[in-house]
Amino acid sequence: MELPKNTFKAAIKAGKQQIGLWCSINDSTIAEMLAACGYDWVMFDTEHAAIDAISIVPLLQAVAPYPVSPIVRPGSLNPVEIKKLLDNGAQTLLIPYVQNADEARLAVSSVTYGPDGIRGVAGITRASRFAQIPDYHKRAREEICLLLQVETAEALNEIEAIAAVPGVDGIFVGPADLAASMGHPGNPDHPDVKAAVLDAIRRIRAAGLPAGVLTLDPAFLPEAIAAGSLFTAVDVDSAILLRGALAQAAKWKAHTA
Repeated sequence: MELPKNTFKAAIKAGKQQIGLWCSINDSTIAEMLAACGYDWVMFDTEHAAIDAISIVPLLQAVAPYPVSPIVRPGSLNPVEIKKLLDNGAQTLLIPYVQNADEARLAVSSVTYGPDGIRGVAGITRASRFAQIPDYHKRAREEICLLLQVETAEALNEIEAIAAVPGVDGIFVGPADLAASMGHPGNPDHPDVKAAVLDAIRRIRAAGLPAGVLTLDPAFLPEAIAAGSLFTAVDVDSAILLRGALAQAAKWKAHTA
């Protein structure tokens, strides 16, 4: 059995735009439905959503038959949690709240087996196709994609140092926490925040790495892509559901008034 190829990692390395969807609903049927919608990637969020390292398995299984790449965000830069997510089959991780090069190095080490890293070794795991992939432990890092999230004003000052850490595959700019750190909590659409996001994307690309971002502002998306965003999340599953539900309620309440 061959080591599964990480098409997302190959695509961003080649400079190919990847359009994604943020997923916060812990339901495998919804995950499967979204996997068939044509996105290049979906991001399962264990940081803020009611999803954990155990419940991630049915979500990964649900999207596996479809031409979409799953990304998983752990709750924090926690080597133990990262190890479990990798063993459960995640190949691309988005590590939140990385502040500096030292934390970037810890993230790299956490997804790398010894002697170069600290990822714990287990034999019969979903990641190794239950020990059916020859030399999995020697080759796993080839297809693991490590994305780091910078989401404070302080972290933005460290972009070049973070990008220089070997083993980092991409850097994602988080507008929501960045807005809070800049004094605009709850307002990622503030002009100063948008300007900082675009500047960060340009600097990430200038440092030689793919850049990514999430925004629910359709007018801002072309600006982010023009600045160099290569893995671009264009919506959130719960936001799509909420918008549709609110619109339908308002429409039919007005119709029957």
